[in-house]
Amino acid sequence: MFNVEKYTDDRQKNYELLKKQLHALIHDEKNQIANLSNAAALLNQFLDRINWVGFYLMEDGELVLGPFQGLPACVRIPVGKGVCGTAVSKLETQRVADVHQFPGHIACDAASQSEIVIPLVKGGEIIGVLDIDSPEKNRFDELDQAMLEEFTAILVEHL
Repeated sequence: MFNVEKYTDDRQKNYELLKKQLHALIHDEKNQIANLSNAAALLNQFLDRINWVGFYLMEDGELVLGPFQGLPACVRIPVGKGVCGTAVSKLETQRVADVHQFPGHIACDAASQSEIVIPLVKGGEIIGVLDIDSPEKNRFDELDQAMLEEFTAILVEHL
């Protein structure tokens, strides 16, 4: 059973609790869809000021929509296109303060103003991305990036 925890004003401690919660949810589960679904739900419950959180998975050389929380989304994204495709082609996190300034941004939700996308790499292979959108500009900072990269590292171990 999952209990919603009260978070404190210390963002670092909150992220540490989030990582412990993720591990507790997925440590003995091998099903990829179940683990990605619970990870998306956990992030949706934890993060404030977001309007979409979810995963795109590599399939036949492109990103395909996976488990998510939010409004319906773009189903397929080519590698190198938009923030998600750029994260895959560069194999690095993309933290975008203003998506309207990002060349080739794909607007799945018109409310999105900022975005962070973290590649999921297992065994040297890109398997997908974690994508989080916010209706606020500059929503994601260095701490968010570092902690979400740690979160995805835990998740990838169980995929």
